[in-house]
Amino acid sequence: MSYLHLSFYAAFTLSSLGLAFHRTHLVSALLCLESMMLSMYVALTMWPIQMQAPSFTLLPILMLTFSACEAGTGLALLVASTRTHGSDHLHNFNLLQC
Repeated sequence: MSYLHLSFYAAFTLSSLGLAFHRTHLVSALLCLESMMLSMYVALTMWPIQMQAPSFTLLPILMLTFSACEAGTGLALLVASTRTHGSDHLHNFNLLQC
């Protein structure tokens, strides 16, 4: 395993651990999700270069599109929840109430 692979695995693992342990604010959860998507994007862009396969070059662009949609949806939920609940603390949200 090269240092490049190890750094991508470490970045993904650290961001998933950050998502698991730091669950106080919605902003921190969104940032951890974005860092996970960024490490996956960089790993997927380097993979076809190392394998010399031009057929997989569209996959990172597709994943980047879904990541942008996820970020937009997350920010819209952040604004809506801040307007209704007054803060972005995750313990204030009760999903069983309307």
